[in-house]
Formats: sequence, C-alpha cells, structure tokens
Amino acid sequence: MLLGAVVFGTVQFMIAGGMLNQFYLNTLFSIAIYTILAVSLHLIIGITGQFSIGHAGFLAVGAYASAIMTMKLGLPFVVALVAGGLAAAVAGLLIGIPSLRLKGDYLAIATLGFGEIVRIILLNMDYVGGASGLQVSHLTTWPWTFACVILTIVVIANFTNSTHGRACISIREDETAADAMGINTTFYKVTAFAIGAFFAGIAGALFAHNFYIIQPSNFGFLKSFDILIFVVLGGLGSLSGAVIAAILLTIVSTFLQEYPETRMIIYSLVLILTMLYRPQGLMGTREIGSLFKRKGSGGGSVDAKQRAL
Repeated sequence: MLLGAVVFGTVQFMIAGGMLNQFYLNTLFSIAIYTILAVSLHLIIGITGQFSIGHAGFLAVGAYASAIMTMKLGLPFVVALVAGGLAAAVAGLLIGIPSLRLKGDYLAIATLGFGEIVRIILLNMDYVGGASGLQVSHLTTWPWTFACVILTIVVIANFTNSTHGRACISIREDETAADAMGINTTFYKVTAFAIGAFFAGIAGALFAHNFYIIQPSNFGFLKSFDILIFVVLGGLGSLSGAVIAAILLTIVSTFLQEYPETRMIIYSLVLILTMLYRPQGLMGTREIGSLFKRKGSGGGSVDAKQRAL
C-alpha cells in the first residue's frame, strides 16, 4: 500500500505539472485497464482453473452499460462504474451457471461463443450506435483509474487467501477430489466467474470513458486472447505475474504501434521464447513478495512445525 501511495502521488504530481503528454497518459490508462483485466482473469483461470476465453465479452458489457448510464441517462461517472461492473457480473452469472459444468476445451468454446454473441448483439443494436459505435465523454481520470486497480488487486488477493480462495485452488488442482471432500465446486466456479466478470466490467467502464468512442470491433475474440496472454505469460496462479505481464506487454505493444508488422513479429517472438525457456511464466506460481523473503525464514518455520509435532 505504501508503494501504491508513492506511485499514485508521483504520477499525480507529473500530471498536475504537465510533465505527461496525452500519449503517455493514454499509455498509463491502458496499462491500468489491462492490469484490471489480467488480474480478474487470473482469478478465473489461474486460481479456479477454468479456461475462459470470453473476457472481452464482459469488457464490452461493462463498457456499453456504463456508457448508457452517462450518455443516455445522464448519471454520474461513479454510478456508471458500478453499473458496468454489476452488468458484467450478471452476464457472468448468466453464462456461468449453465456453462461451468463444462470443463477444459468445451468451456473455452462456450465462453468464446458468449463473447461473440455479445459483440454481434451490440453490432445490431441501434440504441448504442450499432457498427458506428457510441460516442462517450472523457471521464476517466488517474485517481479513479488507480483506485479501481488497487481495489481489484486487494479484493482478489484477499479472496485468494481466504477459505473461499483455497476452495477455488482445490478445484483447480483436482476438481473430483474437491467435490469428494464436500466442496460445492459449481458454486465456487460460478462465484469466481462472477467476481472476475465484475472487475472486467469496471475495466470496460474505464475503457469506454477514456477513448471517446466505443465500437463492437473493439471487443473481438482477439481482445480475449490478449488478456489471456497476460495471465499465461505472467504465470498461472501468480497475481504478481499477471500484473507484471500486463505492464510489460502493454508498454511494448504501445511503443511499437508505428510498426504494426514488426510489432506483431516481436510480440510473437517474445511469447514463443518465453514458452520455450520459461513455460511456467515469468513468476510461475510465486508472488513478488516471496522474492524479498530471507532464505533462512523458511527453515525456522519448518523447525517450529517439527517441534509442534
């Protein structure tokens, strides 16, 4: 939290002093939005072990729901943020309850189909502009964005470390064994899906009110794969890895936008090399805090356990 306060204060000082132009501000907001998306998908895939590739659908639901709140109904931005998250959570429940009884590739296909259904519905809905899109006021600010990032990380980190999080991890490791031990696997899978969808919806609200216009083409299945790459590259099961991968890949992708062909080649090479030489991802299943622990700290805890036994 201290590090977060320092980051927030430094960036806010630079914005107030005019040290950051619009390009760097957009890059900063993109990093924050993709961090929220990566952390929310980390809960579904990395913690609960459910292979979902329809996260762009929740992003779209949150973006359009929040845009309707501000542009059509004239409500404040904070109401739009909450509405975007809740709309995405409801969508997560609607797709989660019937489809999370599926596993592996079948679940992936179902979630991919959900994302495409959302995009096609928006494409043919005149109320939100159809293919032309919907113009949105620029209401996303650094304090709101940073607060949403911190809220997402804190909530999902605490959920993971709770009894409910351990139940989700047991489902990831062996769903049959978890079910045999009395864990309601369907309930926890749907819960993780709804929480992940809620924060994806908040990211959608920030996304919509940062880029002035939203179109269904912004939320294709390739967007879902981009978010999936953050989680896989960072390390399945590592929240810190998802955050680091989202930051690194967003920066690389942004600064290579002038070279679209080269950008995709470099992007692909980085992923291929990572999967060849670091298949567990950048952080594996570890968190960044474990890198700063003293080497001798683990031995003491083992000795204490042995004495207790």
